[in-house]
Amino acid sequence: MEQLNFRNSARARAAGSKRQAIVGVVASGNLEVLVERLLPDGECEVDVRTAVEGFSEVWQAVIADFVERRSPGGLRLSINDGGARPDTVSLRLAQAVRAIEGDQA
Repeated sequence: MEQLNFRNSARARAAGSKRQAIVGVVASGNLEVLVERLLPDGECEVDVRTAVEGFSEVWQAVIADFVERRSPGGLRLSINDGGARPDTVSLRLAQAVRAIEGDQA
């Protein structure tokens, strides 16, 4: 099992006021994401636990793209990976932010 941690600066705080949300399910080719509002508005942290080792550069690129697109300031995301492809990771991260934003657009 590989554990990775990424800290990024975000342009803005994630919208909404929900404290936490969870999306996805750990299964073959999928993952779950727990998102919590714990950090200062300009920071984002992503912790990854994955059984698939040796892909830290891919994880780093996918997460950097996610932070640039969604600006998830103030959020800590914990990922439990079941071997998901990068496009699935991107989808679940976007769903997690959308879930914590609640009714916000």
